[in-house]
Order: sequence, then structure tokens, then C-alpha cells
Amino acid sequence: MINLPGITDIKFPVFLAPMEDVTDKAFRKICLEMGADLAVSEFIASEALVRNSEKSFLKMEKSYPDETLVVQIFGNSPDVMADAAQMVEESGAAILDLNFGCPVKKIVNKGGGAALLRDLPLMKEITRRVVNAVKIPVTAKTRLGWTSEDLVHEEVALNLQEVGIQALTMHGRTRSQLYAGEADWEKIAEIKQNPDFQIPLIGNGDINSAEKAVECFEKYWVDGIMIGRAAIGDPWLFKRVRAVLNGEKFDEVPSIKERSRVCKQHLIATGDWKNEYIAVLEMRKFYSGYFKGIPGFKPFKIKLMEANSFEEVFAVFDEVENELNM
Repeated sequence: MINLPGITDIKFPVFLAPMEDVTDKAFRKICLEMGADLAVSEFIASEALVRNSEKSFLKMEKSYPDETLVVQIFGNSPDVMADAAQMVEESGAAILDLNFGCPVKKIVNKGGGAALLRDLPLMKEITRRVVNAVKIPVTAKTRLGWTSEDLVHEEVALNLQEVGIQALTMHGRTRSQLYAGEADWEKIAEIKQNPDFQIPLIGNGDINSAEKAVECFEKYWVDGIMIGRAAIGDPWLFKRVRAVLNGEKFDEVPSIKERSRVCKQHLIATGDWKNEYIAVLEMRKFYSGYFKGIPGFKPFKIKLMEANSFEEVFAVFDEVENELNM
């Protein structure tokens, strides 16, 4: 078990991974309702937060009043990261997560995310400063190394444990892999097998089925798992994972009506938070996932991508339910 707020009594905790432009409060709420135990916010730039960026504060809004909010920040300045951490704590977050793994160029080129894998002393100092700056638990998410030739996963794990993080999430790829190839869970397990590593380990990478989730716990001995891209458009994955981990049978395929219902819920929640037009635009990246594998959906997807209002989107959903209902 992992001794963090919201999951102290959960044997097999399952997390929603932080994803930019995905894990906003509307999507987090859906995934939490579907069975995710904790959901991490979109990452927030520490520099933007200390400048009081309105967008940064929006990312820290809870999806519902009692949400155990986990906020992730990134940056490369110990001073700024410590200041940002205090602002996260003051916002009401229950857990602060440090992003040392994002591989995208716009983050790495600023010295954040996975860039810290090339400067482990700085990563350690940032973490030390953040841990000392706040009272809430601090966790971190990172990768195996910069490339396959310079793996540093065990060194990073021990470094961050030494300066006080309370759990570590390890994605089973290097920065150079981005999201190509397969996540190396054997390397994740090496951290758990190190007798000097004593804090909870959360594994991340390629968990796209309940069977894979069970394998991660049973074969690689992780204390928790984090699901990312596979949940986009398929929040029911958390239901399937939770059922199997609890020893229950769950092979239900969401009906067209259920897919439409959740998609509408997602759209409306985004509209309530932002506005109708932005919600319609942002939802376009989710339609393929919500209706994945449904024969005959393609022409309706085209209509959804062209819709510019709730009324137009809902009209397409009605067509989908009437013509493709399973």
C-alpha cells in the first residue's frame, strides 16, 4: 500500500497520469468516477505559476470539492520550483508531483522535464528544495534515462528517496524513445529489487488492459500503476482494471449510448469550466477514443469534427445512437 492522501487503504492503487491538454478537471472527474484512485493534473510551468499566470491557476482547480488533488509542476530553478511548490500547497493540493520525465522538445529545451536526466545533481537539489518548502507529500515522475546508453533509473530513485520524496513514478522508456517501442518493465522492476530503495514505486508505460495491469503488480512488484494515453477516450479502462484487481469478472463493452453519455458529460463539463466554443474544439481530440472500434463511425466523426456548437454535436450524437446502437 502507498501512504499518500486518498489511497492509504487501497491495496492496488491505480493513477491517471498527467497529460498536457488532457487531464484537466473535466477529464479527471470522469476517470475518478470510473475507478481511478488518484488523477494528476496537467503539468504546470513553475515560472508561469510564480508570475501568477491565470492558466496555471485554472489547472489547479478541483474537479469536485472533495477531490484529492495531485498537482504536477516542472522547471529547472530550485528557487522558482520551491516558490511554485508553496503556491501549489496554498491552492489546496493534497500531493505535489515533480515532472522529471516529460520528453517533448518545448519542455526539454527549457531545461525542464526529462532534461534533468542529464543533470542529476540539479534534479536532486530541486527536489530537496521543494520537499523542504512544503508540508504536503512530494512525489516525482521520471524516465529510465536520457538514452539507452546512459540509464540512470536506480541512481535517480535513490537520489530522490534520499531528499525526501514519498513515492516515485517510473516510466519505462528513455527520453530519446519518446513514446516509441515498448516500455521496459524489467528496468522498472530493478528499482524495486534494489534493497536500498524503500519508498513506494509506481510503474507507468503501456498499461492498456486489465491483464497488463495485473501483470505489472504480480510480475514487476510495483506498489501502484499509472495509466496515461490508453485512458484517452477510454475511461472505462479504469473500471476494467479495478474489477480484475479486485478479483471480479468484467468484460462489459460500453454501449453506443454509454459512450455518447460520457462524451456529452465530458463536453458539458469542459464548457462549464471554459466556454462552449473552446469545449467543442478541445473535445475533437477525444472522439476517436470514445468510439474506437465502432464500425461505421467514420462519417459521424467527420461531422463531429466540423460541429461548432453543443447543439450541433448533440445532434450528431443522436444520429450515432439511432444508427449505430449496439
